[in-house]
Amino acid sequence: MLPADIKKKILIAQKNEITEHFIYQKLSELIKELKNKEILKHISEDELKHYNIWKGYTGKEIKPSKLTIWKYFLISRIFGITFGTKLMEKGEERAQISYDEFSKFIPDAKDIEQDENEHENKLINLIDEERLKYVGSIVLGLNDALVELTGALAGFTLALQNARQIAAIGLITGIAASLSMAASEYISTKTEGGNKNPLKASIYTGIAYVCTVVLLILPYLIFSNYYLSLSITLFSAVFVIAIFTFYVSIAQDIPFTSRFVEMAIVSLGVAALSFGIGFLVRMFFHVDL
Repeated sequence: MLPADIKKKILIAQKNEITEHFIYQKLSELIKELKNKEILKHISEDELKHYNIWKGYTGKEIKPSKLTIWKYFLISRIFGITFGTKLMEKGEERAQISYDEFSKFIPDAKDIEQDENEHENKLINLIDEERLKYVGSIVLGLNDALVELTGALAGFTLALQNARQIAAIGLITGIAASLSMAASEYISTKTEGGNKNPLKASIYTGIAYVCTVVLLILPYLIFSNYYLSLSITLFSAVFVIAIFTFYVSIAQDIPFTSRFVEMAIVSLGVAALSFGIGFLVRMFFHVDL
């Protein structure tokens, strides 16, 4: 006879397993790549196997969470299978499960834990996604745009003190820099060889750069107060850093905090330095627009 609190937690685990079974099954049915399809089908079968093991101890049929199925299905379709499945594996529901606690009453608990921690995670890491293959190119575009343009906009803000002129010059600077970065990434990727397509790498870099440029310049097109615009731009830069760092930390299993702090300090540090340069330019060259 299982203690009431243990049975309650096992029912949570059982619901997780059947829910994830259907998530992996739905994803495997929609994916065209044979390798990824087989990996997801394999994981789906494992989840169903684990569900049946738990059911043998609880004696209950559990329905999956339709809301969770659609939530992770949509996340996986929008942001990629690797991100969606890894986010799901790190979810709050799994945090409630203690296999050490279960193993005192259920011998199979340790085998299930081994499957979850080793077999399934290894299979997820085998999934081959184009967006992860080119994530380095995306990071390059984002990093350069965040560092260079936040710094440039900070300098332009104090030197020019005119929101429309700052936006116009920032846009020209940003587009020119994005073309330069895309070309550099094309040449770099082609020189290095490897399995990345140079044209695709350059496109990912250029698009990431341009999207960041538009986001950072937008406040100057909306507001006439250039200091307010700069504040929103800096906040936007930190927000982009946080969102993308979170994505990479989940998809590639890297620490979030240290990466985020490093990128934020670099971007804001360059912005502060450029703001000071803008002040000196305005003072020594007597810029008055």
